[in-house]
Amino acid sequence: MTNKLAIIGGSGLYDVEEFKDREFLDIKSSWGNTSDKILKTKFNEKEVYFLPRHGRGHYISPSKINFRANIDALKQVGVTDIVSISAVGSLKENLAPGKFVIIDQFIDRTFARNKTFFDDEIVAHVSMAHPTSNGLMNACEDSIKKSNIDYQRGGTYVVMEGPQFSTLAESNLYRSWKADVIGMTNMPEAKLAREAEIRYASVSMVTDYDCWHPDHENVDVQKVIKVLLDNAAKAKEMIKNLIDNYEKHIDPNDPTNNCLDVAIITAPEKRTKETIKKLKNIAGRVLIK
Repeated sequence: MTNKLAIIGGSGLYDVEEFKDREFLDIKSSWGNTSDKILKTKFNEKEVYFLPRHGRGHYISPSKINFRANIDALKQVGVTDIVSISAVGSLKENLAPGKFVIIDQFIDRTFARNKTFFDDEIVAHVSMAHPTSNGLMNACEDSIKKSNIDYQRGGTYVVMEGPQFSTLAESNLYRSWKADVIGMTNMPEAKLAREAEIRYASVSMVTDYDCWHPDHENVDVQKVIKVLLDNAAKAKEMIKNLIDNYEKHIDPNDPTNNCLDVAIITAPEKRTKETIKKLKNIAGRVLIK
């Protein structure tokens, strides 16, 4: 099986200008429209895909992102690995603006999003105990080191609904949970990638201290934007290193690769042809024998 890498860019990361060989793909999904056209490109002769989750120009609010269409479309073009790059607020003193965090856990606090492909006739329960792929995390760490970026390996990301920032009470609550960062976009993205059997890693770029910090009681969007731009430049260097090196870190025994083998619980006689057809791209490997 050929490995194919996709980068999902968050706030501040809408393009990588160094990608010169460009083809924009308008992929149709059973779950609606993707955030934008998918960029198919090459870097150092290696194929890579890029999708800005908020759209080019940042016109899609976190709650309105069609995560299912995005993941389905990437699966359609053969993507096997996704690295998500996101802007986040820090919940810890040592995670200062400008620092990168390689996420390994999530707390999902979202409530207004479609979180599964299996919500109509066919039911599946995939494990999310370890929501990111260790091999892909290793690849991200290697790339961050080569880019000389200050980072932390491992961290818990609280995903809030947004688009408003936290109240002080909420921010202190999340700190009491020992979470590391807070953002608005990695869920249900990580859950859907797992259902699609796509390996997933998340790199969070800290832009601010949320509102818990006594010296940063209000999140200033203008200051955030400045840090965003600086972080985006560092992320682009990381991405170039990642494309060159990620395949050597891929674990052929990653449990994501065949997680649907033990996930689908619906009896075969209850699975309609229409639903199987809709899920063909996501779960055809196990639904169509």
